[in-house]
Amino acid sequence: MEASGSSCTEVGTEIVFFDLETNVPRRAGQRFWVLEFGAIVVCPRNLVELESYTTLIKPKDLSVVALKSSRSDGITREAIENAPEFEEVADQIFSILNSRIWAGHNIQRFDCIRIREAFAEIGRTAPVPVGIIDSLGVLTQKFGRRAGNMKMATLASYFELGQQKHRSLDDVRMNLEVLKHCATVLFLESSLPSVLNGKFNSSLTITTRSRSNGKLPCREETSRKSPPITSLGYQRTAPYTRGSLGKMTESVKNLWCKSQGSQPLNTILKHSHSLLR
Repeated sequence: MEASGSSCTEVGTEIVFFDLETNVPRRAGQRFWVLEFGAIVVCPRNLVELESYTTLIKPKDLSVVALKSSRSDGITREAIENAPEFEEVADQIFSILNSRIWAGHNIQRFDCIRIREAFAEIGRTAPVPVGIIDSLGVLTQKFGRRAGNMKMATLASYFELGQQKHRSLDDVRMNLEVLKHCATVLFLESSLPSVLNGKFNSSLTITTRSRSNGKLPCREETSRKSPPITSLGYQRTAPYTRGSLGKMTESVKNLWCKSQGSQPLNTILKHSHSLLR
C-alpha cells in the first residue's frame, strides 16, 4: 500500500506501530517466548497505513503454549505448531522495524525488550529505532487517567471501539485508533478549555435561604447552566470594603442604642440618615 503523495518517502519519517503476543511465564525461571508479531507502518503526516505485516512464531518449547486459549481467538498450541520459528521471519521483522520510529502501548517496558532478546538469541543484530513513542506514557501524561487504568482494553472500552482481541495486528490498529480519539478530545478541550475541561475561572454563586426551623441560614449553590461571569470580562465591585463595613457596623450599633426607649420615629430616621452618607 502506498501513501498519497510523497510526504513519507524519506527514511526515518515513518512510524511503525507494533505489538507482540507472548506466553505468560507460570513459574520461576520460565522465560518469555514471542508467539506473534504484528506491525503497521503509518505516515505521521496523515496517519495513512502504508504497509502491514503479521506472523505467528513457533517457540522452541511448544509446551509454553496452552492447548486451549481462554480467549475465543487466542493463540493455541495447534495454531502455532506449524508456524515459522523466529529465525525464519527475522529478516522481515528487522526490515519493518529498523530505522523507523517505533510506537506501541507499553513497548518500552515490554515489547522492545522482547524483540532485542529474540534477536540476541539467534545471534543477530537487533533493529534500531530512530525514536520511540510509548502510548502508555504519552496518554498517561497528556490524557490523564480519566479512562481508568490506561490499559489498551480499558481505553478501547472508554471510546467504545470494541473489545481488545489480544492479537498483534488487531491490537496495533486499535492502538492507533485510541490515539486518534485521545488527540481529538485534547484538541477540542484546548479550543474551549473553560467549558470542556470544567476548569472555570470562577463560578456563578446563587445565595438561597432555608426556611427550616424558622431560621434563615444562607446556602451557596453553584450553577452549572450559566457560563462564568468572568469569562465575559465582567467583574462586579463589592459596595463595601472590609474597613468600611466595620465602620458601618459600629454606626448601626450606636444608632440602635440611641433609638432605645420612647424616642419618636423621626429621631431614629434622623440618626439613620447619617449611615447613608
